[in-house]
Amino acid sequence: MKKEEEKNIHPLHCAIGTHLEIEFRGLAEIKVVRDPACGGSQHIPLFLTEDKSRDNRLCQVDFMILKNNKIKIIIEIEESNIKPTQILGKLFASTIAKYYIHQKENFMSDDVCFIQVLDTKVLKEKSKKIKQWENIEEETKKVLKKLDYPIKTYKIFYGKLNDEKLLDDVSLYIKKELEK
Repeated sequence: MKKEEEKNIHPLHCAIGTHLEIEFRGLAEIKVVRDPACGGSQHIPLFLTEDKSRDNRLCQVDFMILKNNKIKIIIEIEESNIKPTQILGKLFASTIAKYYIHQKENFMSDDVCFIQVLDTKVLKEKSKKIKQWENIEEETKKVLKKLDYPIKTYKIFYGKLNDEKLLDDVSLYIKKELEK
């Protein structure tokens, strides 16, 4: 699928990817990686071991920021499937992953932040989804504190395409995480 077709299918992915690429471009020690849905040119596979094989590949994420060649930020964007199993499934697969391998392998940082951006365009008026997402975020933070895995920080953002506040909030949060 061509990059233009990906943009049409995933407009929120592309808006966030483009915004963050511009926001963090040119920063020393920072590398931004975007998958095609986010306007990038490569897939972002996470692996259980340094062996780049299908039996060790756990998932592909939407967006990643490397700091000093280590995975520091992982972003997953959900535009349509916003069920708890989808949200938690990608988080858990990323939590037990240890490597991102493209042209060379990159290890997880000791303190990785996993961010999920959930699209609210499909929500009906008076939906309970936002409260559900807040509950998921709080419980997930408690669980991550008890685990001995690199993902230590978890944050859910939600909003719609063209929501400048959403983009600014995600950027600000990432800046704080990169300062750690």
